[in-house]
This record gives sequence, structure tokens and C-alpha cells, in this order.
Amino acid sequence: MTNENVPLELVTVPCLSDNYAFLVHNSVTGDTALIDAPEAAPIKAVLDAKGWALTDILITHHHYDHIDGVAELRDGARVIGAAADAHRLPPLDMSVNEGDIIQVCGVDTHVLDVSGHTVGHIAYYMPGPKFVFTADSLMALGCGRLFEGTPEQMWQSMQKLRALPPETMVCSGHEYTQSNARFALSIDPGNAELILRSAAIDKARSAGLATVPSILADEIRTNPFLRADDPAFKAALGLSDLSDVQMFAEIRARKDKF
Repeated sequence: MTNENVPLELVTVPCLSDNYAFLVHNSVTGDTALIDAPEAAPIKAVLDAKGWALTDILITHHHYDHIDGVAELRDGARVIGAAADAHRLPPLDMSVNEGDIIQVCGVDTHVLDVSGHTVGHIAYYMPGPKFVFTADSLMALGCGRLFEGTPEQMWQSMQKLRALPPETMVCSGHEYTQSNARFALSIDPGNAELILRSAAIDKARSAGLATVPSILADEIRTNPFLRADDPAFKAALGLSDLSDVQMFAEIRARKDKF
């Protein structure tokens, strides 16, 4: 068993116009892992400033804004990605599947299939430090568009992530939180916690601060995409006759038009 009490440093790295990459560093072993590589330059800048060298690059899915920096950054680092997506990812040193547990920065890291945004999208969950890297599956106050998967797949993915410990830090792939909050308020205007969270998000963004990572407990209470099975939420929208999957699909469809 690994020592799950290993203190890991987490750094959120803004990339491109609204992407985030994440660096995880173990100061004891010197290991440093990167989760997704939208572009190389800002990630290199943080590595150089910290004096860190990449040992692992974890890829969540194949979209260019999550992999374009891999070739420039790999330089001997172990590149890890989904076996199901390997045909459209940069060359992998390790292919992983749902249920696999791998060692990254000295801690157990669980692989979760969170298909929906794409088929083959995975998340990486570190129970020790309580980090989950969700990219474009579960996002702060939102979820990714269904470019390839079905509502059934994405709702299953949402439930899988919702079941993690509530104190888990959700490290998602984009700074979409402010627009997600506006949509959430449009369909859940009476949610007192959502109102407070939205105000805090506006304040953070006006100060140029990131709203990612977020805390899973906050997502459970305020993210409409995690609440498709909430009878009170359905009733408030006059949609009590919908199944949970139909409700999720309805929320996603409304967001796509928002």
C-alpha cells in the first residue's frame, strides 16, 4: 500500500483562453505529474519557476485543447491515457481502463470512465489527497457538452463522480464557471446556496482569480447536472414525470441553447 498521507502540492495552470492544466508534486520523491497539456509554454513556465521535472503526463481525452502540449513536454515523462482512446491520443507509455489503480506521485490513482463529452473520456481520482481530475466531464457548476456520448452515459458519469467523498477537490478543465452559474440560476433561482456561490464566483472573476478547483460538496448542492434525480428540483421545473436520464437530457439541452 502507498502512503496516502503523502502531502502533494497542487498547482492550477491557466492555458489557452480558458483551459486549465494541473500539476501535482511530491516534494519527498520529486515526482511531478501533469494532468492534460493544452499548451506547453505556461506549463513549462511553472515547472521552471518551481524547479520541477515532469515524471508523468495524464491525459483525460483526445480533444486538441487537452493534448497539444504533450509532444513538447513529454521529454522522458510517462504518458498515460485511456486504452479506449489510444488510437487518437499521443503515443502512450501506459494505457489504462476503468477500475485500474496506478501509482502517480507516490499515491494510488484510480481510473474512472466518465464518457459523455467524448467516448473514452477518463477521470483520475487520488483518494489520499482527495483530488479528482475531471476535465470536461463534471465541471464547476456544469458538465461538458455531449459531443460523442449519450445522456445515459453522461448521467452515469455524473453519478459516479457524485459518489466520491464530498470533500474531494474537483479539478476540471475550463474556466466556464461564471456562465455556468448564470445558467444554473435561470433554472434553479430559489437555491440560496447557488445564489451565494454565484456572487462569490463573480467576485473571484472580477479579481482575475480562478474558480477551479471546486469542492464536490458545493457541486452536489448547486450544480444542476448532479441533481437530475432530485424530486424537488424536477417538481420546481414542472418535470416530475421525467425519468432521471430524461431530466438530465433536458437540462443539458437547455444549457446548449442558453
